[in-house]
Amino acid sequence: MPRLFIAVDLPDTIKKNLEAMFFGIPGARWVTHDQLHLTVRFIGEVEGTLFHDIKSALEEVSIAPFDLQLKGVGHFPPRGAPRVIWIGLEKNEPLQLLRKKIDTPLLKIGLEPEKRKFSPHITLARLKNTPIQKIANFLSGNGLFSQKPFQVDDFKLYSSSLTPKGAIHRVERVYSLSNRLKAKG
Repeated sequence: MPRLFIAVDLPDTIKKNLEAMFFGIPGARWVTHDQLHLTVRFIGEVEGTLFHDIKSALEEVSIAPFDLQLKGVGHFPPRGAPRVIWIGLEKNEPLQLLRKKIDTPLLKIGLEPEKRKFSPHITLARLKNTPIQKIANFLSGNGLFSQKPFQVDDFKLYSSSLTPKGAIHRVERVYSLSNRLKAKG
């Protein structure tokens, strides 16, 4: 049974800039280059028929390409022992709109909306037994992190398989934003 999520990929130059930050935190399991992405909607495990319905339903999503800017660092959970280090994003209305436009056709085919509030971020590392002072040093040293904006031209439906070495992600379908707008316009 595939485990699905919808994401926006990052340009390779930005991924390389993020990877340059991957040091100084003992116990951190850094995300691999091909897994650096912005999850827009987590779906979870689905049956085969629903998987095909999801692929088709997402064809309805229409929005103009837009820019995103990475900015700031933080951790989850916000209180208690940190388990994830992330890069944040500058507030972005088109991204919020994309999320809503993705949810609409998914609701029509019977998928419940996510219960968690949408908190856009890029996961950098998962933490285990990490000294809190090392996390604090990383956050303060990278607190002013910012990248030039990049254009989002598409979003992707991914499947994910969990293995003992971590998740393996596979692109199931790419949904181009600009091509769809031209087709509808």
